[in-house]
Amino acid sequence: MDSSSLSSIESLVHEIKKDLFSNQDNFNTFLTKTSAYDIAWTLAMIPFNNQEKEDNGPMFDSCLNWILNNQNEQGFWGESNGENLIPTIYSLPITLACMVALKKWNVGERHIIKGLKFIHANMYTLLKENSQCFPCWFTIVFPSILQLAKAQGLEIIIVNGSNKLLSDVIMKKITLLESEKLNDNIVNEEDGSLFQSPSSTAQAFMSSGNKKCLEYLMSIVQKCPKGVPSRFPVDEELKLLCVVDNIQRMGLAKHFEKEIEQILEQVYNNYQINNLKNNNEYLLSSSEEKISDDLPEKLLKDSLAFRLLRLQGYKINQGCFCWFLQQPQIRDKIEKNKEHFTYVMYNVYRATDLMFNGESQIEEARFFARNFLLNNNDNLSLFPALQKVIEHELNVPWFARLEHLDHRLWIELNQSIPLSIGKSSFSWLAYLQNEKLMQLAVQNYEYRQSIYRKELEDLKRWSKEKGLVDIGFGREKTTYSYFASAASSSSFLPYESFLRLIVAKCSIVITVADDFYDEEASLSELHILSEAIQRWDAKNLDGPSKIIFEALDDLVCDVAKMYHLQHKIDITPQLRHMWKETFGSWMMESLWSTTSNLPSRDKYLQVGMISIGAHILVLHAASLGCSILPNQMFGPINGQYENITKLLMTTTRLLNDIQSYQKEREFGKMNYTLLHFNENPRGQIEDSVDFVNVILGDKKKEFLENVLMDGFNDMPRTMKLLHLSCLNVFHMFFNSCNLFDTKSAILEDIMRAIYIPLGQNEQTQIMPLQQKKIKKKIEIVKVNACVNHVKNMKQEVGIGISFVKRQNPKNYNSFGWSTKEFASYNLRLCFM
Repeated sequence: MDSSSLSSIESLVHEIKKDLFSNQDNFNTFLTKTSAYDIAWTLAMIPFNNQEKEDNGPMFDSCLNWILNNQNEQGFWGESNGENLIPTIYSLPITLACMVALKKWNVGERHIIKGLKFIHANMYTLLKENSQCFPCWFTIVFPSILQLAKAQGLEIIIVNGSNKLLSDVIMKKITLLESEKLNDNIVNEEDGSLFQSPSSTAQAFMSSGNKKCLEYLMSIVQKCPKGVPSRFPVDEELKLLCVVDNIQRMGLAKHFEKEIEQILEQVYNNYQINNLKNNNEYLLSSSEEKISDDLPEKLLKDSLAFRLLRLQGYKINQGCFCWFLQQPQIRDKIEKNKEHFTYVMYNVYRATDLMFNGESQIEEARFFARNFLLNNNDNLSLFPALQKVIEHELNVPWFARLEHLDHRLWIELNQSIPLSIGKSSFSWLAYLQNEKLMQLAVQNYEYRQSIYRKELEDLKRWSKEKGLVDIGFGREKTTYSYFASAASSSSFLPYESFLRLIVAKCSIVITVADDFYDEEASLSELHILSEAIQRWDAKNLDGPSKIIFEALDDLVCDVAKMYHLQHKIDITPQLRHMWKETFGSWMMESLWSTTSNLPSRDKYLQVGMISIGAHILVLHAASLGCSILPNQMFGPINGQYENITKLLMTTTRLLNDIQSYQKEREFGKMNYTLLHFNENPRGQIEDSVDFVNVILGDKKKEFLENVLMDGFNDMPRTMKLLHLSCLNVFHMFFNSCNLFDTKSAILEDIMRAIYIPLGQNEQTQIMPLQQKKIKKKIEIVKVNACVNHVKNMKQEVGIGISFVKRQNPKNYNSFGWSTKEFASYNLRLCFM
C-alpha cells in the first residue's frame, strides 16, 4: 500500500482535529458559512452611525469588501449548484441585493455591469425552470428586491416571457402573505436580533436605530470575520451533531473516535437533564396560536441526537424526537410548510431506522415522515443530489445497505452541495461543506479501495490454489464474496484487516459446498462427504469432495493458529463443531428433499438457521478481531449460541425464505413460508408471506437492540457490529428490491466500491451530468486496468459466465443463472 497516501491522511486528520475540535472559536470559524444575501441586504447597506450623509461610508466596510471580492466569474453572487457553479433561482435576489449595496456606495461599477448581464441572461431561464414551485423565501423576497434595485437606479430589463413569470411570483407572494398571520417584528431582548436573522435585524436597525440590534450586528462581524451567516446565533449542539453525522456518513468516524465520544457524551448528559422539560414547554407553547420559528431547528437537532446517541449505545427514549406527533398544530405546520421541513423530515425518517420492539411512537413517526417525503419531490428540484439520497433512503431499507457504498453516495452529495445555501430551507447542508473534510473523505475512500484491490487479488490466488476456482461446477464466487465482506464493514474495521479475508474465505467454502449439496452430488456422495466431515478425516474422499474438505481444513487450521498465537488457546474443536453442524444441516435438507415427509416449521427453522451459514461468518472473524472470548460464544458443543447470534441466524433464514418460496415451490422444495401455507390451506400464499414478515420484523428489532445496547450479552462492540454487517449483506441480497433484477447491478456496485475512483461515475448517475466535475485525471494505465477488470468480472459474476469442464451444468440456463433453487442461488451470489 502507498505509505505516502496514509501519511497524507494522517496529516489531514491532525489538521482537522486542531481546526475543528481544539477550541470553540476555531470550531465556529471552521463551520460558519457566509450568506451573500445577509452581507449585501444588511450590513453592507448600513451607513456609518446609521446616518444618511453624503460623506458617510458603510458602517461595516468589511462586508462591502466581501461583496467586491466574491462575485462569481459568471456575474452572480450566492447560490450555485455543485462544483460547476451552475446558478440556482436563489442567485437572482442575492445578486440584485449585492448590486444594490454597491450602487448605494457608488463602487464596483464593473461588478454591477457584470451582474446585470447575468440577470438579463438568466432571469427567464431560472424563473421558467422553477415556475411550477417557486420557493417561499424567493417568492417573498424577489419582487421587493427587484423593486428596490429599480428605485436605486439599476436598469433591470425584463425580457420577453419574464413578465408573465414575474406576475406569477407576485401572485404567489400575495397568496402567501394572505394565508400567514403576520406578527409585529419583535426584537429578541436576549440577543438583540430579529428572528436570529442578520438581514432582518439590519433592516430593523436602519428603521428604528435600536441599540440592541446594533450590538447584535457588531457581534456577528466580530465573531464571523470571514463572512456573515444566514442565521446567528445557532444552537452549538446542533452544529456539533451535524458535524458528527457528516463525519460518520463520510466514513471517517474511525479517525475521530475520541472526539465523537466526547461530543455525544456531552449531548447525552444535556438531554438527560433538559430534554423532557424542554419538550413539554415547547408543546405547551405550541398549543397557543403561534408555533415557535425554531421548530425545524429543534426537530432536526432532536432527530439527529436520537440517531447518533442510539448508534453509540446510549439509552435514549423515543420521546426524544417523537414529541412533535402529540400536537396537531405542529403536524399541520410541518405539512403546510414542506419547503422548510424537507431536510428535517429526512432526518426524522433516518432516526426511525433504529426502532426497537414496542416503540409505537417511532412507528408513527416513520409513517408520517415517509408520507411527507414521498409527496415532496417539487421542493427538491434545486438539490438533485439530495433528492437522490432521499430516494435511496426511501427505496432501500437501512438494513439492506452496505456502508462503504453509502459513504460514497454521501461524499458525492457533499461535492454537489451549493457553495452558498443562502436563505433556502436546506441551510443546514452548509455545515457539511468543508474543504479539508472533503479532501480527507476522498483520500480515505480511495485508499480503502487500493487496499481492497490488493486483498481481492490475494483472495483470488488462495481460491485458485485450493482448487475452488476450477472445481468443475457452479460459478466463480471470489469477487462477490470479498465485495460483501469489505463493503459492509468499512466503518469499524481498520485499513489493514485479515478479518475481511476470513469472512470471504468462509463464504467461498460455504457456497462451493452448498453448490455441491444442492446441485452436483448424488445422495451417496453426500453421505460420504458428510461422514468425512464428522470424522474430520479426508480418507476415501476424491474429486470435489476432497477439494472441499482440504480447503475447509486449511481454513480452520489458519483461524485456529492465529487465535492460538494471540491467546495461547486452541479453539479447533469449536471451529470444527460449527462446520460439522452446518454440513449436517445441508445433509438433512437434502434428505428432506428426497422424501415426502415434511418437517414441522419449528424443526425446519432449527435446521435452516444453521444451514444458512451466517454464524460461521461472524464467529470465525470475531474470534480473531476481539479480545479473548468465552467458549460458549463460538458454538454450542454442549449448549446454545448467544442470543444475538441466534437472532442473526433466524433473520437471515427468514429473509431467504420470504424471497425464495416461489422457486422452492416450483422445484418441490420446502421453505418456512410454504410450510406455513401448507398448515393453513384455506389462506392465500400472500397471507403466509405477511405472517413471516411480521416475525422477521420483530426479530430484526430485537436483534438491533442486542447489537446497540449493553446488557444483553458480553460481546465486544466490534463483534456485535460484525453481526450487524452480516445481516446488512444478507438483507441486501434478499431485499424485496433486490439487486438481481438486472445482471449488471452487482457488477456496477463492485466497481464503485473497489475500482472506480470518486468523481468517476461512468456507470451510475448520482448527479445530473452537467453538475459533475472530474477533479483529477486518471492515468491511462489505471483506466485500462479498470476496463480490463470489468471484462474479467463479467465472467465471474454472471455476465457471460464461463464454466470449467462443462459448458452448461445441470440446473443452469444458458446465461448461467440457477434455475433449480432461488434461495441457494442468492446465497451463492452473496457468500462465496
